[in-house]
Amino acid sequence: MNMANLAILDSLKKNFALDPECSKILVVGLGHTGISVAHFLQKQGFKFAITDSRDKPPLKDAFFQEMPDTPLFTGGFDETAFKVATHLVVSPGVSLTEKSIVKAIASGVKIVSDIDLFACSVNVPIIAITGANGKSTVTMMLGEMAKSAGKKVGVGGNLGTPALELLDLNAELYVLELSSFQLERTSALKAAAATVLNVSADHLDRHEDIAHYAYEKQKVFSGNGVMVINIDDPIVNAMQETGRRLFTFSIRKNADFYIDHKDGVEYLMHKNDYLMSLAELPLEGRHNVANALAALALGTAIGLGQQVMCDVLKRFKGLDHRMQRVAEISGVTWVNDSKATNIGACVAALEGYDRKVILIAGGDAKGADMNELKPVIKEKAKSVVLMGKDAGLIEQALNNCVPVYSAKNMVEAVKICAGIAESGDSVLLSPACASIDQYKNYQDRGNQFSKAVLRLLA
Repeated sequence: MNMANLAILDSLKKNFALDPECSKILVVGLGHTGISVAHFLQKQGFKFAITDSRDKPPLKDAFFQEMPDTPLFTGGFDETAFKVATHLVVSPGVSLTEKSIVKAIASGVKIVSDIDLFACSVNVPIIAITGANGKSTVTMMLGEMAKSAGKKVGVGGNLGTPALELLDLNAELYVLELSSFQLERTSALKAAAATVLNVSADHLDRHEDIAHYAYEKQKVFSGNGVMVINIDDPIVNAMQETGRRLFTFSIRKNADFYIDHKDGVEYLMHKNDYLMSLAELPLEGRHNVANALAALALGTAIGLGQQVMCDVLKRFKGLDHRMQRVAEISGVTWVNDSKATNIGACVAALEGYDRKVILIAGGDAKGADMNELKPVIKEKAKSVVLMGKDAGLIEQALNNCVPVYSAKNMVEAVKICAGIAESGDSVLLSPACASIDQYKNYQDRGNQFSKAVLRLLA
């Protein structure tokens, strides 16, 4: 065994009492994270089994081909497997309130996350990014900045490649997007720089309330790395810790990274330095200005040059399904923001417009209070087209503050919008809800929207 593997095993033993000789690990969830954990444990010589509540997890066949001798329990959580385990690695998609997991923890079984395993395996800086909205955008921005600065960088986590699969890169820097579900079961992360971009109601079907959600997000600041704080968000601003190195950002106030005017032009600022004009940012919406400031702050925290970072921002076109312009047809602009799977993301998208838009919203509200949408929709929407499982909840919350139309599916929603839109209008798909009531995922929802819009051209 090489020195690197010995160092990893030593760290795992020290932090979690994990030992290939005597630990029995149960990986809970056979998704992409679970598979990445299985590969890691196999490489390190651990004994493990996998369990999944589904009868036929999508990756089951591929797993059997790769690891035919590894025990796999499907179709419910097998109590015997949990009783034998000394450690559980629970995938983010599985709630820690599952009965079998609660009983296992009560009996002394240790919880370890894939991010814990990752953190114990690297000795180079990790940048950790979380928040209700914008984390994917900031993660990709910062990843591109690091690459342009000549760094060998691994980018992933909740976005794209699972963290443990990034280890094969032997990078000199890792940029991770982390969800609240990843953070709630993680204790070994000590990021060199980290941020909570914002906190708004999300995943309240899994978190008891917004205070608990914020508590889990705050774990991203574990350790003594640089804290990057959005002072426009009161919940995030309250997370500041005395004695820590700190960068602040704001689109409304003076901060370390902020917006200022000069000769009628708005600029991104770092203290007294004019970095670039807002007009040079290709992304739509003020929330993307905040994302750019956050990326600049994180990059500065790890020593990236400001010119390199600004050059990246000037050519950064954003992520698929996040404020993505699909087409302009007869003077009407159609925008795909299907990744807005919660209220905060929809609010941010609407607030980025200077004029009123036609909004398509709805889906699975995940237990969120739809009344929070009413003020911004009243101010920023000409009309709303609702679809999906919780369309009725949103209509009830809006209480006739704007005209509301109902659609059974995306094709019908786009047809309704085409019928009421006038030249100069924007039609925005920003659902404020998850997609799983009608679609495979938010990407599928966004693709269906784009297809329906492009049919209008025909």
